[in-house]
Amino acid sequence: YLLKDLLSFENIKGADILFKLLQMLAWQVGSQVSTVELATNLQINKATVERYLDLLSKVFIIYPLSGYSNNLRKEVSKSKKWYFFDNGIRNALISNFSPINQRNDIGQLWEQYILSERIKFNRYNNYQPQYYFWRTYDGQEIDLIELNNGQLQALECKWKDAKAKIPIAFAKAYPEAKFAIVDKENYLEWIT
Repeated sequence: YLLKDLLSFENIKGADILFKLLQMLAWQVGSQVSTVELATNLQINKATVERYLDLLSKVFIIYPLSGYSNNLRKEVSKSKKWYFFDNGIRNALISNFSPINQRNDIGQLWEQYILSERIKFNRYNNYQPQYYFWRTYDGQEIDLIELNNGQLQALECKWKDAKAKIPIAFAKAYPEAKFAIVDKENYLEWIT
């Protein structure tokens, strides 16, 4: 049922390829995704992978975040991260419905949940920022960047009680940006 409309409306015959693509994305939630790597693993061309990703986003199964950059040399800007609108779909694709305390991917689930709910919250409140992630080549990162009228809001999603701080490179490059950690204690402030 997940792919039924897409297959019928777009005249796609490779349901198995779409399913494998979704599985690969499910394992890579919260990580940068290479369309070249996806194409190689699926044995299809990069343009087809990009078309499938576009179609899957148009039917609200997945959505991308691009890297945010002001052309600083150290910032990742060309790759994307892909997320599912629904953690249940992601769990079904990887066949894992274990309780939270038995999951080794709780950080990925939490990040995806917060991002999806934050985007929904903003839409319900008629707030339409642009969304990005931020990362440097040396590994400093922020899960969600909201850009609206030149104002940056940076959110870092943390499941564990970690003492996260704003990355030094981000603070130096964007001193005017607001930064917040979204965790189990304060997440409702950001999504309701």
